[in-house]
Amino acid sequence: MSVFNLGNAIMGSGILGLAYAMANTGIVLFLILLTVVACLSAYSIHLLLKSSGIVGIRAYEQLGYRAFGTPGKMAAGIAITLQNIGAMSSYLYIVKYEFPLVIQAFLRVDTPSGEWYLDGNYLVMIVSVCIILPLALMKQLGYLGYTSGFSLSCMVFFLISVCPTYTPISSESHATYTIPILAFAFVCHPEVLPIYTELRNPTKKKMQHVSNISIAVMYVMYFLAALFGYLTFYDNVEAELLHTYSKVDRYDTLILCVRVAVLTAVTLTVPIVLFPVRRAIQQLFFPNKTFWWPRHIAIAIILLTTINMLVIFAPNILGIFGVIGATSAPCLIFIFPAVFYIRIIPKEEEPMRSAPKILAACFAGLGVLFMIMSLSFIIIDWTSGSSNASSGH
Repeated sequence: MSVFNLGNAIMGSGILGLAYAMANTGIVLFLILLTVVACLSAYSIHLLLKSSGIVGIRAYEQLGYRAFGTPGKMAAGIAITLQNIGAMSSYLYIVKYEFPLVIQAFLRVDTPSGEWYLDGNYLVMIVSVCIILPLALMKQLGYLGYTSGFSLSCMVFFLISVCPTYTPISSESHATYTIPILAFAFVCHPEVLPIYTELRNPTKKKMQHVSNISIAVMYVMYFLAALFGYLTFYDNVEAELLHTYSKVDRYDTLILCVRVAVLTAVTLTVPIVLFPVRRAIQQLFFPNKTFWWPRHIAIAIILLTTINMLVIFAPNILGIFGVIGATSAPCLIFIFPAVFYIRIIPKEEEPMRSAPKILAACFAGLGVLFMIMSLSFIIIDWTSGSSNASSGH
């Protein structure tokens, strides 16, 4: 169940943006970048688990507090909140855009005339209240293992249904989004410690094994989904792969089933991602309080309401991938695990000039460099007027 939950946390709407990334880099460079990001993600989980094992803390925010006091705790909590709200927004944006189109296709409605059940804003609120909220109210993350397994099986169906056919049409390149999209696709770090806590007989070695399996499975799925999507449409692939497939034949039964599977998968991923945000909020504002159902429920409702508002006004899923991936993701993947490790691991065990701490410092520096470069590229892309983020869907 832990592999399912962590795999579901890794996988989400990011898989739909990877074919677009490959179209802008080519297959070989994409594979190199994907491999590097996957290995870096596994290494950063190793840093988190080792720091956690030293101090016996299994909460990201508390590691920040142990390393840097209240500022460290605040920084970790804010980064987790921003990252996961961005992730949940991107998932629900897919629901908002795809669900009405799927209903239209099933009902054979070519031109909607204002029906409420074809309005994405209404549908995303209905899905949030009827499906996501009940799951988000579970007391423990481990209870969502079965829904995570079903979500992953839906994405496997998506993967095997995406078959290549040659249809090359030239399109404008947006290579600046490639690395942020890849980084966003592998962020699972806020979920690692909560899942670690709920393992049966938890050990660092066992959790590292769970993490490695989850990352390896997602690595293969990501590459194959990107490859097949790219070989189908080449430079004509869009930032959200399902949009591209829907233009081929909107009434095709297989494509409809794939779209339903993806909608199911991303919907069931939202509660998994909501848990660390709620935990971060509780750590920031109610650190010494015991579990209380009214607070547990209220935070979930407030979060879902906020995310629904963001989804209604979000301009473009690529903008969400790019900006969030370029800011919160480097902190959670690179910077925080490295600096927490340097501060928490005792100097008696590993001196500051020891190889592991030097490597961790370089890892943090890589995160800062990645953040600056990615944000710079995206800002330049936007100001030049060439970004897809301004086109909308």
